[in-house]
Amino acid sequence: MRAAVDAGADAVYCGFQNATNARNFAGLNFTPKELEAAVCYAHAAGAKVLLALNTFPPAGLFDLWKQAADIGAALGIDAFIVADMGLAAYMAEHHSDCRLHLSVQAAASNSEAIRYYCAQFGVRRVVLPRILTVPEIRQLKSEIPCEIETFVFGNHGLMVEGRCSLTNYAVGRSTNMDGACSPASEVHYERGDDGSVIARLGCHVIDRFASHEQAGYPTICKGRYCAPARAEPYYAFEEPISLNLMDMLPDLIGAGVDAFKIEGRQRSRAYVAAVVSAFRAAIDAAMAGEAMPSAPDLITLTEGQKQTQGAFATKKWR
Repeated sequence: MRAAVDAGADAVYCGFQNATNARNFAGLNFTPKELEAAVCYAHAAGAKVLLALNTFPPAGLFDLWKQAADIGAALGIDAFIVADMGLAAYMAEHHSDCRLHLSVQAAASNSEAIRYYCAQFGVRRVVLPRILTVPEIRQLKSEIPCEIETFVFGNHGLMVEGRCSLTNYAVGRSTNMDGACSPASEVHYERGDDGSVIARLGCHVIDRFASHEQAGYPTICKGRYCAPARAEPYYAFEEPISLNLMDMLPDLIGAGVDAFKIEGRQRSRAYVAAVVSAFRAAIDAAMAGEAMPSAPDLITLTEGQKQTQGAFATKKWR
């Protein structure tokens, strides 16, 4: 968090060390005491803190999400990122003075859905799924009564077609329910006699890397699979690639986007500092009507050393 604040972030999002957020990995998130200190640091620097409560509580465990919301409210969190309607209703009833943002996990991408969340729960901002073009975002902005936030750098996960439930099918845990995409306890690597590396999630082979390839983290939706449609293994869902909308910032600002989101959790401090500072400079230049500085080094921080503008540029991006 400090790396993001020091690099010029206006707000930083984070989570507790439990299943209430979609990055539930050991050592990654905050205890209540740590978050209290982080909130103080961010507020002293003029930055806001957003708490991710963006998973869906399983039956019988809702108290954990309510407790997380209560703690966050007591600590002075500036906004809560929620996906579950039950939690949104709890926040509206018990913490009506707290600001609610609708998580991308809610997958609200049309005006009817977004207006419903705004009317029923007082949602003030929607984080849009990465499936809309800039003209579609501009049209949507004119039809809804809340702010819009879009991703601009990092994971290109589209979270459609049930992809975030694939790990639940494979190992019994998932991003949506448990906050863990490819839980580390289920990740295994095996070295073949030819020097290749086999990546497994549980008992499932996700990918096989040749001796000269860099082995990636075994995420189901970015694995290579054998299928009758092709002779060779291929990325059936999505290839490893990162979203980078640096060059589209003026267009997004013109479309009415209020906030830009950089994926920084599960990343190093050096990564966070480099990406945030680059986008801080670019956004400031775009807002001032000046030429944006180039940031060619960002490609080195992308997944697979590849980047895309995805559906933001065209529906035919694939």
